[in-house]
Amino acid sequence: MSMWLSKWAVRERGNHGGASDTATDRRHPAPRANQGRDERAASRHAVVIAGGGPTGLMLAGELALAGVDVVVVERRASRELAGSRAGGLHARTLEVLDQRGIVDRFLAQGQVAQVAGFAGVVLDLSGFPTRHPYGLGLWQNHIERILADWIDELGVNIHRGCEVVGLVQDEAGVEVALSDGTGLRAQYLVGCDGGRSRVRKAAGIDFPGWDATTSHLIAEVEMAQTPPLGIHRSGFGIHSFGRVEYEIRNGEVIYGDTGPVRVMLTEAQVGAAGEPTLEDLRAALIAVCGTDYGVHSPTWISRFTDATRQAATYRERRVLLAGDAAHVHAPDGGQGLQLGVQDAVNLGWKLAQVVKGISPDSLLDSYHAERHPVAARVLRTTMASIALRRGDERTTALRETVAELLGAEESRQRFAAMLSGLGIHYELGDGHPLLGRRMPDLDLVVADEAVRVYALLREARPVLLDFGAPGAVDIGAWADRVRVVEAGYDGAWELPALGAVTAPAAVLIRPDGYVAWVGDGSDAGLSTALSEWFGGANTA
Repeated sequence: MSMWLSKWAVRERGNHGGASDTATDRRHPAPRANQGRDERAASRHAVVIAGGGPTGLMLAGELALAGVDVVVVERRASRELAGSRAGGLHARTLEVLDQRGIVDRFLAQGQVAQVAGFAGVVLDLSGFPTRHPYGLGLWQNHIERILADWIDELGVNIHRGCEVVGLVQDEAGVEVALSDGTGLRAQYLVGCDGGRSRVRKAAGIDFPGWDATTSHLIAEVEMAQTPPLGIHRSGFGIHSFGRVEYEIRNGEVIYGDTGPVRVMLTEAQVGAAGEPTLEDLRAALIAVCGTDYGVHSPTWISRFTDATRQAATYRERRVLLAGDAAHVHAPDGGQGLQLGVQDAVNLGWKLAQVVKGISPDSLLDSYHAERHPVAARVLRTTMASIALRRGDERTTALRETVAELLGAEESRQRFAAMLSGLGIHYELGDGHPLLGRRMPDLDLVVADEAVRVYALLREARPVLLDFGAPGAVDIGAWADRVRVVEAGYDGAWELPALGAVTAPAAVLIRPDGYVAWVGDGSDAGLSTALSEWFGGANTA
């Protein structure tokens, strides 16, 4: 079970029933991208991405859809990710993948569950107006494999077995130094290289925040004896055990009878140096549980803390940050992967337009302006979640009080929208409630055919939906960049947590699925929105 805390807000029942056979496709076609060192030394690209985790892979796909020359530099020599690691996708991330036409690949490999939760309260999304009112249980190794297959289809090159170790910026681009002694030249470099990001450090971007107050060991191991599966509290704090193979039946986690065990333990002390060992894990198990359960054969062992930090800026000239390179926090709520993937989708189309000369580079400043507040909110929520995990009586009383408050419908919906990502609102000015929010995936009628809104976003291009009389909205000088679709829709307009909103006459949808302009029957403000987001008018 992934992170075993509020990340998967489902009831657990261990050692009853068979193991799941989901996500067993382990084919790893050799990437076309593993170029030789001589070719690499002279490579020039529009964009270099440091890091081939979910954030870097998603960003590479976004840029490739826009026709941008992009290359990924990944430290691991192959696609294999040791063990299952973290995993799972929230509702808005599933919507994002749906916008690109690949969500079914994930749904086929994962298991649907209600995953949003806070203070021990399950926040059920079942009533929310979305095609995906749930989360998806799917380990990170499978998420990465599916994304890697997708960008392979898009022809993205991946340089494996090396990492970015240095950079030098100039007015025209970035010289990128690699760990194998070669280098790359790019117009822009994006650091998706994790919480210890070398790109962030080399760019001189501050990473302020709060030091750790608690530390945990996490591992995937074999055990001679079966531990008590599920989440437990003790004087040390939270600890948990779960089989890697599991099923979700009627909201319950059913673990397999055999196979590797995922272990999470709270350590007695904070600040241990170096990578944890099997002996460290044994000692922690004995301290917490009184036995080590015959632990052996670790696939991987790691340590995480509640250290909480956020980059002071997501952009330093031609260097940008995304994912854990831009923000780190405790894993409570399973927010990290969601933030990274959605960082990538926000940045991708903007960076593509700048590289292609459609928009000025000032458009990239909107990436920080929009995504920094979203991550800051997640950091605040995860710090609160950590505080509520403490086992003393006063914290227990506080946790129970918060749980009571979340029992109120308005509070429940607001928190559920926030934690699922469905409630994200970018500050794009005053106006219709749709402005700055995700466009609902409505069932439209276009040229007498049924068409979903998200099917119109497959190519990551902007779309103007006109619900008025044919030809009522004319984008003229932007017709080469923005697709106009005359559509009919007579159903309800509803947003998560907000409820029903007034039906618009037209909406301008950005490639990331957020609404940039709402029409009320006239085109007032449309040209301004088109210029702001999709470059100046083409008068040629």
